[in-house]
Amino acid sequence: MKTRYISAVMIALFSVTACTKLDEKLNGQINDQGVGSGNVAAVLNSAYNSMRAPYQGPYGWWALQEFPSDEAIVPTRGGDWDDNGAWRALHLHRWQPDHTRIHSVYRDLNSVSYVATSVLQFNPTPRQAAEARFLRAFAQFSILDGWNQVPYRDPGEDVTQPSRVRKGPEALTYLITELNEILPSLPTDTNTIATKDAAKMLLMKCYLNKGAFLNRAAPTFDPADMAKVIALADEIITGGKYTLTPKYFDNFAPKNDLLSKENIFTGKNSGGIDAGGLNAMWVAPLHYNQNPSGNNGFCTLSDFYNKFEASDSRRGGAYAGVTDVSGIRVGFLVGQQVNKDGVLIKNRLGENLIFTPEVNIIERDQKRLENAGIRVIKYPIDYPNIGSRIPDNDWVYYRYSDVLLMKAEALLRTGQASLALPLVNLVRTTRGASSWGAVTLDQLLDERGREFFWEGVRRQDLIRFGKFLTPWQEKPSDDPKYLIFPIPSNQMANPNYTQNPGY
Repeated sequence: MKTRYISAVMIALFSVTACTKLDEKLNGQINDQGVGSGNVAAVLNSAYNSMRAPYQGPYGWWALQEFPSDEAIVPTRGGDWDDNGAWRALHLHRWQPDHTRIHSVYRDLNSVSYVATSVLQFNPTPRQAAEARFLRAFAQFSILDGWNQVPYRDPGEDVTQPSRVRKGPEALTYLITELNEILPSLPTDTNTIATKDAAKMLLMKCYLNKGAFLNRAAPTFDPADMAKVIALADEIITGGKYTLTPKYFDNFAPKNDLLSKENIFTGKNSGGIDAGGLNAMWVAPLHYNQNPSGNNGFCTLSDFYNKFEASDSRRGGAYAGVTDVSGIRVGFLVGQQVNKDGVLIKNRLGENLIFTPEVNIIERDQKRLENAGIRVIKYPIDYPNIGSRIPDNDWVYYRYSDVLLMKAEALLRTGQASLALPLVNLVRTTRGASSWGAVTLDQLLDERGREFFWEGVRRQDLIRFGKFLTPWQEKPSDDPKYLIFPIPSNQMANPNYTQNPGY
């Protein structure tokens, strides 16, 4: 069957009146036959696939949520991982409108919105329309979170004209209205597509972050919004479909569609057949001499690692199908690394490969270049599909533990700490951590870090809890302008944009 890619000129036209390079392609395909015949199912499938570019792997939206936070860093190792300072700019909060990641992620998120809107042109069923509108809302929520300005078009609207732009409160009100409208038409069956529970979780995030989106420098939390978070959480909890998975890393493993009891919304990957860039989640942090050979890049910060109790299963350990194949553990990799037979792995200098907690944003000492930094394996490696680089792990967007901890947060923010505590302790004790006698907002932020590390939510959490501008390793206290990203410079030809303050 012949296929064609939607060229990125169409995506650029979604935002501006000027065209872009014709050889840039939209990730994800739409069938010529599907579009020409009004094959809604094919176009909807393309909308789901378009989410892989911005969301799956560590180079898209994940990078903009994690590397500006206190839980991930990309050190420059001699001549490796410099990339014209792009990674340092994220860690130190020194980005500008021409930053390569900010540019590409903004483009890819708008691609999702564009393709999802396209579904609505082809007479979809109510369910198909609801799924497409959810995917559009999902992407637009990220755009609102990151840039506070959301471009949009109605289905079939003239793409030669500048897109309109919803800003701040208007954009959030639209998303809340949209999600409430589509809820009755969404299915309830599988977590790899848009469902009622996925929409309820996105609504929870809209209400929970509403005060932060309205004033990121000084968030406030309306009790009425918190009550809606609690009510939506209760609907999911009392539905009885989910429970916390006993083995934490099963939520992210190959076959997690079968192993996880708590994944609510995931991106479907089929091992050896079709997947996004999830394999980079282990290739980017691993050393060249490990199995699989990695790029020796991404790390966590020692202060973040030290937030975990020794008994906490989220710190990681041996994992069947991974450690017995390669010697690699899941979770945090620190100390001497070994192969599957327990033989010590060496670095390229012939010295023992010992991952050290200490890491600098610029590593100059030749003896530290390859060893510095604790590595993280959040998604257990899919060795049967390692050659194809097409893993079977589904990408995790939403989990049941987030329902519990968002409800706990809403309770805390309305003075109901005694009701929040059992929810937090349920998560903690399931993960092997100690039970608490009381819980504060600062403690809850740390607990969210432990539960959702390297899942692409940390920046949003730090902003909502008022901690994003505080100093951490080599990053000083900084300007409130960094609470949102700049509109990419190539988008400013659209007169409906206003560059965000300070850029």
